[in-house]
Amino acid sequence: MNKAFSLIELLLVLIILIFVGSFFSYNYKKNDLDSVTNRIVLYLKQTRYQSLIDNMNNDTDDLWHKKRWTLKFFRCDKNIGGLYYSIYTDKNKKGHASLDESLNDPLSNKKVYSTNKCENTDKTSKYVLLTKEFGIEEIEISCNSTSSLGQISYGNDGRVYSKLSSYNDHYYDYEINNRCTIKLIDDNLEYREVIIEPKTGYSYVK
Repeated sequence: MNKAFSLIELLLVLIILIFVGSFFSYNYKKNDLDSVTNRIVLYLKQTRYQSLIDNMNNDTDDLWHKKRWTLKFFRCDKNIGGLYYSIYTDKNKKGHASLDESLNDPLSNKKVYSTNKCENTDKTSKYVLLTKEFGIEEIEISCNSTSSLGQISYGNDGRVYSKLSSYNDHYYDYEINNRCTIKLIDDNLEYREVIIEPKTGYSYVK
């Protein structure tokens, strides 16, 4: 009888531990989701600020608009899997982010950048690795005008763009005229949404 009672007690303890463990695991994931969402908002604001103080307008360059500061989402190499993002100004106008063209994180002084290998390095911020660091499995951008995951670009006049045209003098193509939503979805199908307002570029968590 004592042995049977002890076994029941043991089972109850195990059930309680499993329940408590699941609760804390869920909240840990939830905190990850909140953390990455808040960081995206912070980086969007920093990108907007950088655009306001770094005027790219150049009357002698018909493609100057390609240099606007941009936060762009990417997929890691298919053999690795996952998502990441970079913040950069495309100074050479080739359409690709590079380490030298990327934004310095003012908190860590590391580059807000990664390659599709999605590796941590001593020069780049680990916080750009959405899947590896935060369990983000999918990104949905309501204003996406690209054939990939999407991007947000800022002009020095406060305007916001969902893409930067590759054509000469097409400075204001793809301007966002309606509220844009960035939806971050984690591996538990939980999600958070970041809102970007048109004209001003003001961003916040919904």
